[in-house]
This record gives sequence, C-alpha cells and structure tokens, in this order.
Amino acid sequence: MLAVILARGGSKGIPRKNIALLKGRPLIAYTIDAALAATCLERIVVSTDDSEIAAVSCGLGAEVLMRPSELARDETSTLSVLQHVVAQLAVTGYRPDAVMTLQPTSPLRTSKHINEAAQMFASDALADSLVSCINVPHFFHPHSVMRLTAEGYLEPFFDHPQPGRRQDKEPVFARNGAAIYITRTECLDEFIFGGRLIPYMMHEAASLDIDGPADMTVAEGLLAEQLPK
Repeated sequence: MLAVILARGGSKGIPRKNIALLKGRPLIAYTIDAALAATCLERIVVSTDDSEIAAVSCGLGAEVLMRPSELARDETSTLSVLQHVVAQLAVTGYRPDAVMTLQPTSPLRTSKHINEAAQMFASDALADSLVSCINVPHFFHPHSVMRLTAEGYLEPFFDHPQPGRRQDKEPVFARNGAAIYITRTECLDEFIFGGRLIPYMMHEAASLDIDGPADMTVAEGLLAEQLPK
C-alpha cells in the first residue's frame, strides 16, 4: 500500500497551513510521523508544488514528489493529483495495489488508525475503497433537518412522516475530513471513494480537520491531553 500525503503550498483559512506550527511542529509533521510509524505502508510520498513544504517533508523522513503548478490550484481535484502520483511512480516501475490518501490537516489521526483502516480494507477482498467516518449526531440526522419554504416557514426536509425519537432513527455516517481514504489503484481511473465502499469509524476528537485558526487552538488542547507534559 502506498500512502500519499497531499500538501500544496496555497491555503486560505491559515496562511501556509500545511507547515504552520502546531505545538512547535509543522502541521504536516503529525501526518508524516503517523505514516512512518504505521506498519502497513510500503511507501510514503508527499505530493506538493512548494519547495519549502518539500524540504520540511524530506527532513521529516518522507519521500517527495513535486507536482506541476496546474495541479496546485484551488479547483484542482484530489483525484487528479493522485493520478499524477501513480503515473509518475509507474514510470519507475512501481505500482501499488492500493493507495491511502492522508490529509495533513488531520493531526489527531495516528498510526493505530492507519493500521486499523488498512487491515479492515485488506480483509475485504471485494471492497473498492474505504473512507474514515464519524457517526452523524441525531440532531443532524437526515430525518431531523428542515428546510425553509418560500413563505419563510420551516418544514421537514423529507415529505414522509419523520421519526421523533432518537432511537427510531437508523445510524448514518459522514466522512470526517477525511482523515483516511483507501482506494484500489485500478479504481483511481474513476474515483477516490466509491464502488463497494466500506467505512472506518473514528472518534469525533481524532477526526478534527484543521480549517481555520480556531481549529488549531482545539488541536493544541487535544494534543496536550495526549502528549507527555
């Protein structure tokens, strides 16, 4: 299994987010450390367009593959970047069975999560992909949400009768950022997650996705609880 860490230089919410300092370390360091500590990964590649991110990643022990600027725009799809990585590595004769995508913005995702997700995927020969998920709280459940009518009044989103009790609502899931994607390499011609898709459940705290400065503050607090004082 190949791990690809996606880390372009541009960011909006936090300038230079992927190497912004979180408890004194570049944000990307937490993902690289987790990947290096995992036992399921054959190769770990950081895909970036940024020379500083490349230098930091190399210093942390990851392999770096530079991507062209046209694959580092706001509208660039993750799928196209993964396809670029796989194609570039194929030139050298390397083609993994599956690709794990790791976002640097999930600093609470650990090597344990990575190993568990990989084992879950490996144990299902029919699965095309895996995505890390959280349980959707009952007040965000599809049967709980409402919409605004043209007259300005709320109505249930679904027309059919809605269950009122939490225990009557079937469990539903949401991608958590996502901290972990796994895709069979041949499926990357079409999707990152899709086909026969299996969920890897994660705790809400470990699923924290860094988007803005407030998320960095929350992450610092959570890391302080986990790391030695």
